[in-house]
Amino acid sequence: MNAADLSPIYDLIVIGGGPAGLAAASVASRAGLSTVLLDENPGIGGQIYRAITTSPVTDRSILGDDYWVGKALAAEARSSGAAIVVGATVWSLDPHRIVGVSIAGQTRLIEGRRIIVATGALERPFAIPGWTLPGVMTAGGAQTALKAQGLVPSGRTVLAGTGPLLWLLAAQILRAGGQIAALLDTTPTRNWLLALPHLPEFALSPYFPKGLKLLREVKARVPVHKVDRIAAVGEGKLREVAFGLDGGAERRLPADLLLLHQGVVPNVNLALAAGLAHRWNARQLCFEPVLDSDFGGSIAGIAVAGDGAGIAGGTAAAQRGRIAAMAAVRALRPEASLPDPQAARQRLQREEMGRAFLDWLNRPADAFRRPDGDTLVCRCEEVTARQVREAARLGCEGPNQMKAFLRCGMGPCQGRLCGLTVTELIAETRESTPAEVGYYRLRPPVKPITLAELASLPISAAERKAVER
Repeated sequence: MNAADLSPIYDLIVIGGGPAGLAAASVASRAGLSTVLLDENPGIGGQIYRAITTSPVTDRSILGDDYWVGKALAAEARSSGAAIVVGATVWSLDPHRIVGVSIAGQTRLIEGRRIIVATGALERPFAIPGWTLPGVMTAGGAQTALKAQGLVPSGRTVLAGTGPLLWLLAAQILRAGGQIAALLDTTPTRNWLLALPHLPEFALSPYFPKGLKLLREVKARVPVHKVDRIAAVGEGKLREVAFGLDGGAERRLPADLLLLHQGVVPNVNLALAAGLAHRWNARQLCFEPVLDSDFGGSIAGIAVAGDGAGIAGGTAAAQRGRIAAMAAVRALRPEASLPDPQAARQRLQREEMGRAFLDWLNRPADAFRRPDGDTLVCRCEEVTARQVREAARLGCEGPNQMKAFLRCGMGPCQGRLCGLTVTELIAETRESTPAEVGYYRLRPPVKPITLAELASLPISAAERKAVER
């Protein structure tokens, strides 16, 4: 579909083609709403089900059973009658539910009577010395290459960080025939004290047997080191990974590839740009939208579903998408037949069991969330942790004022790679809290687009006459 083929108005616009977006589009379209799903990737699936319809990885055991669940979800959405548009970059969403979208260099503004933002999650910033060297990338990036292109890391590969995705990727690489030189576990030991009260619920959840199996699978074949400091070392490209624990002697491993990960956080940029209220989640250490029980936000007609509403995983995201879509249907077509909403809520509750244990156990260490010295924080504008701290000491009270001081957050990523780090650095330096400091104020376009794309926006006859005068 081209941008010109989009209708000017839909009952429901779903932004994001991951599990939440696919489930929402399917429910809404089957209930009779005119529905369009927009996703900027070449195919649907989001990150968790990346390339689910096109992956060259045919051995189902490599990516695991949980990945292939996405195939049924994608088929359900495709057969629902919803318009599914890939390669569509949504760069604007305003409080009046007007969406700016670019497809193949052409831009259109379309209106939704209801909007569901299903933009998923981002990997949490993990700024360590040398993290901008060629040869250092995120675990999520490596997993995307594996799912979409069947690419397996070669050479001396080191994984570092904390969280379930790190162990899952390690297992997937090993199953695909790759080798891992070491896994550097940055999980603070004291996290167990925070997590233990939630262990009984976790033990009853589906996460427990899956997690135990992953740990055993990886530890049987990969050396695992507990560490509290890491640095990527090299001139022009990665050569070594330096690490140590509790002030002990530094160790070094030769490495060709370092994959970093310390959890995921909601992708809130579009929701913030729309003006939805957000709050600080002290358990997950991130900002999340303020939502009601149907995942509706503070602006009427705009909902947020999936991990963008708070991290809970792929199967929970699908249930959230269904619940948000059912609320949209009830508002626009109350006579329509719908699945049992209570059943979806019960499944969601079951999928969220054990989440508290995982959140507390995998909280990234302070040192890895709040770097120091000349470690780059904002890659786009090359701003260091020392510069951010110095600006905060001079009186800079928040990230938006920091833009004027240092331009951090003003590059192509619009703060996605530095936002939480800058907030936490300011809060620590000023002895405040992230909730008080706040986050970047997002303005459209929230994704880079060209002037030619903006110029391609159609104008009305009246506007054309005004221009000609």
